[in-house]
Amino acid sequence: MTATVDRAQMAEVEIVRLGAQGDGIAEMAGGPIFVPFALPGERWKVTNGEALRVTSSPERVAPPCPHFGICGGCAVQHMSDAAYVAWKKSNVAEAFRHRGLDVEIAPMLRVASGSRRRAVLGAALKGRDVVLGLREEGEHKLVDLDACVVMDPAIVAVFHPLRAMVRLLLAPHAKSKKRSNELNARLTVTRLDAGLDVSIGVSRGVLPPDLSAGLATLADHARLVRLSVDGDTIYMRGRPVLTVGGVATEPPPSVFLQAVPEAEAKLAGLVIDAVGKSKRVADLFSGIGTFTFPLARKSEVLALDGDKKAIAALDYAAKHAQGLKLIEARVRDLFREPLSRTELVAFDAVVFDPPRAGASAQAASLAKSKVPLVVAVSCNPATLARDVRVLVDGGYGIVRVTPVDQFVFTPHVEVVAVLKLG
Repeated sequence: MTATVDRAQMAEVEIVRLGAQGDGIAEMAGGPIFVPFALPGERWKVTNGEALRVTSSPERVAPPCPHFGICGGCAVQHMSDAAYVAWKKSNVAEAFRHRGLDVEIAPMLRVASGSRRRAVLGAALKGRDVVLGLREEGEHKLVDLDACVVMDPAIVAVFHPLRAMVRLLLAPHAKSKKRSNELNARLTVTRLDAGLDVSIGVSRGVLPPDLSAGLATLADHARLVRLSVDGDTIYMRGRPVLTVGGVATEPPPSVFLQAVPEAEAKLAGLVIDAVGKSKRVADLFSGIGTFTFPLARKSEVLALDGDKKAIAALDYAAKHAQGLKLIEARVRDLFREPLSRTELVAFDAVVFDPPRAGASAQAASLAKSKVPLVVAVSCNPATLARDVRVLVDGGYGIVRVTPVDQFVFTPHVEVVAVLKLG
């Protein structure tokens, strides 16, 4: 296997460790070099920016996907399970050490491959053919996929009708000089309870009736639950329901969801166990209610998020659910207007699950509060460790840090940190 390194070199090198993105790292006189798909203990010949493996680590295994090494969706299918788990845990530990926090990392909770219920795909028209897939590793070029070991098989099964839909949407523009090099689309495919929800972004404006009818026919043949184009619903078969925490919700197209149902359940379990008997809980960056609904089985919950559509879906579902305590759902930009120390007085526990950028403003406010318990959830160990550092400096102690391997074969990992005041 050949691989591109980050700068031109001419040497045979030994890989000494793995980087946070899964690249092998070799130490050179001019500094470290990063070799994709290399493992510690291996020797690689690096020449003019290209690398060729000379020896193989006993931790090297055959990748399960035929597209691995070209498709940018996965980075580490080539390492043994034991090496994989150790690497992911070490990434979390190193993120905390970087912030001066020497924390014991709990065993990583695992999910099965082939379980990701959401896929964001690119598509491009090339002549009469449609390329559908993910970007090449380190490139803008799409890899045309016919298989995927991380996506739910139901998503892979509709690749052909998805290509047909994209062809309908892009073909009328094939002769446009202005767009001749920009014939592309972005598809978000999500498995709901009764089937797939597909949202396509192409910036087409209002679709002519015949095109909408053609798309609806394809969606019906594929047994989609819903098809949306540029935010407008083209086809719907019944209600687009997704059960979240035991509650039937109707998520808007492309709204944020946890990528894997099994991982969602494990994350919610960690949150519920940590919150315990807290009577009133603030669920910040709540989305459509991933933690709100499980929390509301035992606690009153204030759910806040900046996404108006997500909060509307959460609020509607809460009002029609049974067996829940009071849920108050409000739109609030927590980056610009975090809950203040005065507002936080009302809560026994706070849960926050922000985007990858973290929640520095909210963490700073929490650090000044007297909330007894904080549960921080993040898909970015680096920003999580930064926010936890702020809380620790404010008097909180770290109870436990648990990684959840939601994004199998990638450098990404969800982490749940539990902190108590005093």
